[in-house]
Amino acid sequence: MSFKKLTIFFCIFVISFFMVTTSLASSEIYVWSPTSEPLNNSIQTSANVTNSNTNVVENPTKNATSSEVNTAENATSNEVTNTLSNTSTLTNTTSVGTDLNLECGGAVLIEQNSGRVLYDHNMHQKLRPASVTKVMSLLLIMEAIDSGRLSYTDKIPCTEEAAAMGGSQIWLDVREELTVDEMLKAICVVSANDCTVAMAEYLAGSQEAFVAQMNDKAKELGMNDTTFKNCHGIDEDGHETSAYDIALMSRELLTKHPDITKYTTIWMDSLRDGKSELVNTNKLIRNYKGATGLKTGSTSIALYNLSASATRDDLSLIAVVMKAPTTKIRFAEAEKLLDYGFNNFQYSKFANANDILKTISVEKGVKDNIELTYENSAGALIKKGESKNVEQTINIPDKISAPINKGDVVGNIVYTVDGNEISRVNIIANETVEKNNLINMINYVFTKWSFRN
Repeated sequence: MSFKKLTIFFCIFVISFFMVTTSLASSEIYVWSPTSEPLNNSIQTSANVTNSNTNVVENPTKNATSSEVNTAENATSNEVTNTLSNTSTLTNTTSVGTDLNLECGGAVLIEQNSGRVLYDHNMHQKLRPASVTKVMSLLLIMEAIDSGRLSYTDKIPCTEEAAAMGGSQIWLDVREELTVDEMLKAICVVSANDCTVAMAEYLAGSQEAFVAQMNDKAKELGMNDTTFKNCHGIDEDGHETSAYDIALMSRELLTKHPDITKYTTIWMDSLRDGKSELVNTNKLIRNYKGATGLKTGSTSIALYNLSASATRDDLSLIAVVMKAPTTKIRFAEAEKLLDYGFNNFQYSKFANANDILKTISVEKGVKDNIELTYENSAGALIKKGESKNVEQTINIPDKISAPINKGDVVGNIVYTVDGNEISRVNIIANETVEKNNLINMINYVFTKWSFRN
């Protein structure tokens, strides 16, 4: 018999003897690890991902098993951001006492990550959106791309209806085809109506079917002020929305499909081998620091509209202006809203997804401890100067019992300001630990031995 076989046989014998004797002495096995850190120490070691001004409130769950904690807490940091339209607390305006003296029919400023309304000026008034309509068209196009139903290299034909579109266009010809990449460039940069209709017909079979999908998506997002009659925004009776609804669909586009900014941030470009020059209708792309888009729109009836987005220092804002009397005022009002947001608010990041929080002891497992990590990134919008008032409450047990699966929720951390919750993040197991029995122990030892040899 070889030395390796003798070693394996000896390990199995020792494990079997250990399991039998311990089972006779007690029905439970407590595994202690000298590497397990006290809760206070673990917080200090995670300071690199926690706001340095954050106060810590400890609230450990004593002797809880992984299954008990799993059923107790399932909320994630995304829970708040995914319920914008259904959660009234997110739409509470924080601009009480502030008057920006806007010269437009309706406007709103929201924080992109949470959807929180920072400023409201007739934000639910139903108005004509003009080409800002195309935010929804772009959203459906990007959904098709990200789902795999459409590729950037797919060639899109031009129909008679698309070629006959008026307004802003690149004069598509029924004999030519453009790639999806080129179509997106034309739609985002120069608001091409002909390209928008060509894409709608390609994806849904007809513009009417595509508009039905637009309205279905609007209902899904909670856009209760909106009815779409077309996909391009040319004035049509009953085609209306609100500043708030435009903010909703703009947020959905930017957060779920960030690749759109590769097109919305283009200032100048060209198509058809340089024969067709493109200059962005959104002047903020060139003139406003951190601008990421998004879409302009104007007609003689709708007047001047804009959904403007910008990001600075991890804070992303969306400002919507509707029915401004001139294009100059449209951009000035958007800048005024964005400036208000950046001057008065900040986005504080408390932790990054997958960062290690601490090590925790495991009972009845083939391993005596595991690392706990953040399930998602955690952060919140706060007023400037409030970071020192942020407190975190850590709800995790001192130890957990096997079996544990990687990704199991072990607890959570809740962040508050003056007692009001602003964010929470689940804490999860970073690996799987099988229950301590004869077969699992043999497999565990054999795996470790094989890895080392």
